[in-house]
Amino acid sequence: MQIGFAVPGAGAWSTPANQVLIAQRAEELGYDSLWTLQRVVNPAGSADQTYRNVPDPLITLAYLAGYTARVRLGVAVVNLPFFSPALLAKQAITLDHVTGGRLDLGLGLGWMPEEFAAVGASMERRGARAEEFLAALRAFWTGEAGEVSEFRGEFYDIPPVTMDPRPLQRPEPPILLGGASEPALRRAGRLAAGWVSSSRAELADIGRSIDIVREAAEKAGRDAAALRFVCRGAVRIREEGDDASDIGTGADRRPLTGTYDQIVGDFDALAEQGVTELFLDLNFDPRLTGPDADPWDSMYIAREALEALAPR
Repeated sequence: MQIGFAVPGAGAWSTPANQVLIAQRAEELGYDSLWTLQRVVNPAGSADQTYRNVPDPLITLAYLAGYTARVRLGVAVVNLPFFSPALLAKQAITLDHVTGGRLDLGLGLGWMPEEFAAVGASMERRGARAEEFLAALRAFWTGEAGEVSEFRGEFYDIPPVTMDPRPLQRPEPPILLGGASEPALRRAGRLAAGWVSSSRAELADIGRSIDIVREAAEKAGRDAAALRFVCRGAVRIREEGDDASDIGTGADRRPLTGTYDQIVGDFDALAEQGVTELFLDLNFDPRLTGPDADPWDSMYIAREALEALAPR
């Protein structure tokens, strides 16, 4: 199982300088990948402070590409309804070249009504739109440079056009679909290079979702063994004796929550369930990203975690 790390992506610590520090040290330590997340807006007055101060994920990856050389660079996820197929196709192609072919493109459907309203997108029939979006996106990527792209569908109508350059990774950057519902899981199995879980996934039971993706791939005549199963591991580092309300105790302890030894001990259980790639994400721990978190303290913990949880 490959191990990645999420750069600071939410809260006061998510600055370009901190992102570079984490990215470069992660690459030095042998991590396989670095990850970002997307959140465009938040509802005013929301009690949920998880997504404060979230930079644009694609611009962040382009920035980090210039400070790294080997590690893969992924986003989990950008929401398809917020883009047109042509715009995302162009941005992803450019980013694939900027990263030297290191891009992993995680795509999702979105879930926040206020965010859809703010970007002028519809929440209706998101699944059907997503399937057609992927077909339209790929219409811009297939073939050789200079070839004509065209797509006709219910939601998207692309006249004969050309879009160059083509992706550096051929035929395309790996597309990893998010989503937790059974239709979303089956869509990933039929149409994507793999599936990426959300921060809210029940990691103790993630194998059930992976099985659904695999089954859908096999029914579609695809090689399920070739799929990637990427787990966003929402890590919460706690010491013995800390308040157990957000940890759980004994057999009820939440996976990837607790001491470093406990967290490392969870890796094998995730791999046994079929996870092929785990990236460790501190952005969902309010002690690091909440309104009262000190960015210096957050970075101290993150740098300590990088060392303690580095690939063996």
